[in-house]
Amino acid sequence: MLGVSNKKQSDTTDVPVVFNMANFLVSSVHDMKNSVSMLICGLDKVLTSAEAAQLSTHAELVQMNHEAKRINNRLIQLLTLYKLGQKMYPFDPQSVCLDDFLRTIVAQYAQLLKFHEIHLEVHVHPDLYWYFDEDLISGVIGNALNNAMRHAHHRITISALECEGQLTLRVEDDGGGYPVELLQGNDNVMQSVDFHGGSTGLGLYFSAMAARMHRNRDLRGELHLENGGSLQGACFVLRLP
Repeated sequence: MLGVSNKKQSDTTDVPVVFNMANFLVSSVHDMKNSVSMLICGLDKVLTSAEAAQLSTHAELVQMNHEAKRINNRLIQLLTLYKLGQKMYPFDPQSVCLDDFLRTIVAQYAQLLKFHEIHLEVHVHPDLYWYFDEDLISGVIGNALNNAMRHAHHRITISALECEGQLTLRVEDDGGGYPVELLQGNDNVMQSVDFHGGSTGLGLYFSAMAARMHRNRDLRGELHLENGGSLQGACFVLRLP
C-alpha cells in the first residue's frame, strides 16, 4: 500500500500547474473593489444618520469616506484599463446633458468640499449636450477634481464649453499649479509614470486613454495640462470631438 501511495504522489508532481496571473489579478481587484464598496456604504450610513455636531469623529469619517471612494475609483480604473486592453470594454457614447452630468459629480464631493472650506463653481449652459461615454468621462472629471481638492487653497471651477466643434471641459484651482516636469509630459502622458518615485500616474493615464477612445471623423479626444487660467493655478483640460 505504501508503494501505491508513493507512486500516486509522484505522479501528481508531474502535472503542470496552469496559472494565469492576469486573471488572478483581475479577480483580486474585483474582490477588493467589492469590499471597499461595502466599507463606503457603511461610512455613508454613519455620516447621513448623524449630524456633525453630534459626532465627534465626523471630520475624520468624512476624510476616510473620501479616501475609500478614491481607492474604489482607482480599482474601477484598473479594471477599465484591463478591459480596454483586452478590447472588452462596452464603449457606449450617449447624448449627455453637461449641466446634470457635472452637478451630479460635484454633489459626490459636497461634504469634503465643505470640510476643506473650498468653494466650487460650475459654469455650463443648461442646454449643452454632447455625445460621450458617461462612465469613462465621469472617472476623468473625478480624477481632476480629486487632484484639484488636494492642491486648491479656496476655490475650484469646473466649466464646459463648445468651441470649434469640440467640447472643452476644464477643471481649474487656485493652488500652486502643476510642476514643470508634468507639463513637459503633455505630449506623452506615460512620462508621468514613476514607479520608483511612488507616483504611478494612473489617473492621468486612465484619463488620456478615456479621451482617446472618443473619436469623430479625423478628430480624437485629448488631454492637456496647463497653469494659469481664471484662478491662476492648475488647469486640467479635456477636449472631446
